[in-house]
Amino acid sequence: MTVLGSLRVTDSSVSIMAASSREHVLSLYRLLLKESKKFPSYNYRTYALRPVRDAFRENRTAEDPEVVEELLNRARDSLALIQRQVCIGKMFEIQKTVVEQEDNKSD
Repeated sequence: MTVLGSLRVTDSSVSIMAASSREHVLSLYRLLLKESKKFPSYNYRTYALRPVRDAFRENRTAEDPEVVEELLNRARDSLALIQRQVCIGKMFEIQKTVVEQEDNKSD
């Protein structure tokens, strides 16, 4: 147990908060991947997935709460951007690429 002034914090409650934060980050990551896969265009889909994966891999060791909060804010902004772009992309008909046509044959 750690004593912080008059506030007592057990090590288990700190690890629970860290686990909760980890779950929140993973949930946001999964949501970003899920939304990125909704792009109607293959090129936009693959382009959106790459920076999401790269950013989370690059920053997975971040522990400073201020840095983590800033990264989470950026991720939330990216999620909103992706959701808007997916909506706009669905308004227009697109032509399937050769890669997408081959994917459909294998299903």
